[in-house]
Amino acid sequence: MDTSGGHPQTPGPVHGGQLAAAALKDGGVDVVFTLSGGHIFPLYDGCVAAGIRLVDTRHEQTAGFAAEGWAKVTRRPGVAALTAGPGVTNGMSAVTGAFFSGSPMVVIGGRAPAARWGSGSLQEVDHAPIVTEVTKRAVTAAKTGDIYRELAASLQAATTAPRGPCFVDVPVDQFFDRAPAGGEGLGMAEAEGAPARSPDPDALARVAKLLADAERPVIMAGAGVYWEGAEAALEELAEAAGAPVLMNGLGRGTLRASHLLAFSRARSVALRKADLVIAAGVPLDFRLAFGQFGGGARVVHLVEHPAQVATHVEAGSAAGDLSAVFRGIVAAGVEASHPKERAEWLADLSADETARREKEAETLRSIADPIHPARIYGELRARLEPDAVVVVDGGDFGSYAGKLIDTETPGSFLDPGPYGCLGTGPGYGLAARLAAVAAGRPDRQVFLMLGDGAAGFSLMDFDTLVRHEAPVVAIVGNNGIWGLEKHPMRALYGYDVVAELRPGTRYDQVVAALGGHGELVTDPEEIGPAIDRALAAGVPALVNVLTDPADVYPRSSALM
Repeated sequence: MDTSGGHPQTPGPVHGGQLAAAALKDGGVDVVFTLSGGHIFPLYDGCVAAGIRLVDTRHEQTAGFAAEGWAKVTRRPGVAALTAGPGVTNGMSAVTGAFFSGSPMVVIGGRAPAARWGSGSLQEVDHAPIVTEVTKRAVTAAKTGDIYRELAASLQAATTAPRGPCFVDVPVDQFFDRAPAGGEGLGMAEAEGAPARSPDPDALARVAKLLADAERPVIMAGAGVYWEGAEAALEELAEAAGAPVLMNGLGRGTLRASHLLAFSRARSVALRKADLVIAAGVPLDFRLAFGQFGGGARVVHLVEHPAQVATHVEAGSAAGDLSAVFRGIVAAGVEASHPKERAEWLADLSADETARREKEAETLRSIADPIHPARIYGELRARLEPDAVVVVDGGDFGSYAGKLIDTETPGSFLDPGPYGCLGTGPGYGLAARLAAVAAGRPDRQVFLMLGDGAAGFSLMDFDTLVRHEAPVVAIVGNNGIWGLEKHPMRALYGYDVVAELRPGTRYDQVVAALGGHGELVTDPEEIGPAIDRALAAGVPALVNVLTDPADVYPRSSALM
């Protein structure tokens, strides 16, 4: 195996894997998530020579989710290398989730040899048409000399607004073949079709006037604010306008939960009674009732790229660098035209927020038997450090996390995003732990809140966490059912089917058998001590808490 070096400036021809690794290295990539496959052996050789860490998982879906998780916690491109055929298709859910979340991610696929294409080689399938609908860019490197250029272009496209996943596959014979290390056209490609990032001043002035004139405005901040690194500018806008801020998904923490203008429990009241909703860095999808709010609020959409502006927004919009957008609105003047009404609005929301928090305190301390899921979060909240990463992978149990966890630090609440795919947890947790170590924070807490249904998708990847010494603490809310489906189906039809799991499954014993720490909890008073023991274990841990299958999470959702 040739490990003579992986940079294009190395004298003489280098193989395709070295060219690929050089593009990654030059793009600031220092870790690649993968599952071993012969079609991508040259890439591994190139990564070893270039000093890029290879982190292998037990399923390609976890490699994909780990790559996206890396992007989410670092705001840098995550990279997964997936072997040909089923390797690529196994990673499709992760790619699709990244597409809907706008996560900067690059997938390198192996591919059957070009010289024998059409002859029925092992795992011969044309990946690009399969992934085109859920990527910004999906290409096949036509020859060995194109590998560096295609990967460089994909890394740049993935990180250019509107962000998202890109895909490059390389025929195995092109990976093994050699090409000149230097040469024309190997520099970093320009982002294809990158628009100007300066927002329209007139659009900002219109938004500023709408905000100033509103009596009951609300700012809803989403993942785009996080990806843009615009949290400081968001705070400036909120404080200048005296406007309450709600956050969802990866937008959580872009205004710290302890800020006086940050609201979470009063969200339903705020959106129902607002006369102006400014949706910033978030699509007007099912999570926001498709932009149709109860009080007939006018809607403004602030986004990173003109293509993201919702077509049904009637009040106003602005696109561009969100820090520039927020600061431009402030500069245009946002002082409230109705200060008395604005103050009353904030007071009403604060009262509602306080009342709801006081009411939920009862369930956070619940001594019910079987265990109420909220008690788990009560014990967790008492132990969470301000910058702890909380990964959510589940339906009803995950919804409790979204409701009850307060997020102080941007990039520290990782849920599956609008695509809603289960199985993300171990991959996200792996990425969060490795990123914490890389950032010099090996003591940073990483919790995985895992539904028992979600556990079935990727529990074997606790082997990955053990092998890579990534001590994530998982807590399973184990109610023995598909709660997100069972209760709604019963409400609709009076009965339910295919919604049962085996009660009391010992997921903790699986993790212990894989080399981690596992513990079963059936008494609410033992939840906290069990979490403490898991934190002290120093290895991946799973606390398996048996919860009440009769508990119904109170939800409303606009799916149609």
